[in-house]
Amino acid sequence: MKKESKHPITDPKDPSDTSKGKAASNVYLKYSGMAFQMGIIILIGALLGRKLDTYFHSPKPWFTVALSLLAIFAALYTTLKDLLPSNKNQPPR
Repeated sequence: MKKESKHPITDPKDPSDTSKGKAASNVYLKYSGMAFQMGIIILIGALLGRKLDTYFHSPKPWFTVALSLLAIFAALYTTLKDLLPSNKNQPPR
């Protein structure tokens, strides 16, 4: 009798397969959530800048430029803060 070889990723009877799938989907959800968060922060900054430019009747879009750049830096800060590991558990030197 010939024994079938089990593929480690696609074997439905392997109990560790479900935990691998859940971990991979959690990673995808985490990073796609970060992308949406960055997009929303930048969009809010740009829209707020446009509203301020129309409210103050600016001849050039200074508020839009300034708030868009500020929103880009805020989005990068929040993303890098989530990506980089924190050193809270390490004792001070």
